[in-house]
Amino acid sequence: MTSPIWPALRTNLVEPGRLLHTITVEGELLAGSAAGARADLPVPGCPGLTVGSTVTHTGSVYRRTLDWIRGGEPPDTWERRPEEGEDPIEFLRRARVALAAELAAHGPEEPCATWWPLDRTYGFWRRRMAHETTVHRVDVQAATGVDVDPVPADLAADGIDEALLLWFGHRLTELGMTGTTQGAIGVQVGRLSWLAVLGRPRALARRVPAADALAADALVTGDPMTVYLWLWGRVPDRAVTITGDIDASAQLWALLRTATQ
Repeated sequence: MTSPIWPALRTNLVEPGRLLHTITVEGELLAGSAAGARADLPVPGCPGLTVGSTVTHTGSVYRRTLDWIRGGEPPDTWERRPEEGEDPIEFLRRARVALAAELAAHGPEEPCATWWPLDRTYGFWRRRMAHETTVHRVDVQAATGVDVDPVPADLAADGIDEALLLWFGHRLTELGMTGTTQGAIGVQVGRLSWLAVLGRPRALARRVPAADALAADALVTGDPMTVYLWLWGRVPDRAVTITGDIDASAQLWALLRTATQ
């Protein structure tokens, strides 16, 4: 294969101001979609998750991220619950407002404690929370049966990039997990391409020229939102187009399911 393209890893596909705005917009969509819905409604793409647990989890992640940013140390646990008598939707909204304000008070290139050694900036958290919020907004809308609002193509492409480079290429190594077989899976949406490599001692992922993705053992293609949600385990294989080694693509999907839990 040809040499990989290694753009600056902190060069996201969506500019930082838009990512910050996304936290607010998607967070309000999440809250509004959950308001009035039964808390026990199951999330179709994520067994065990419900509307209520999604709201609480997202608000909890906002609060723990804020603690990490301010204190410089990772939290002992990501789970917090509303106080007795506190409305879970307001628990979510208050946390989102506080986190967005903290992120807005710092430039995206300003140093900040994170869990990715390649990006120790406030920009990391803008991106991470934008996608955390977007995926869980989709979860809540899918659970309540309303029309799922689209994810803009460029934001979805940025989410594909994050899923592969951060979760597959980094988080799996942190968890001590690798694939049970070797292989390379290309992922392609529009003019953007990535390569995910299975095998020992670690999983690897990078942005590549289209020719490298096409030469992989398997190729996953589709519209950006669908591929984005597929990588997050929210839609089945039939929602995307998979050619080549089906076992390799299935292993990519399964490993990402584990990494993103």
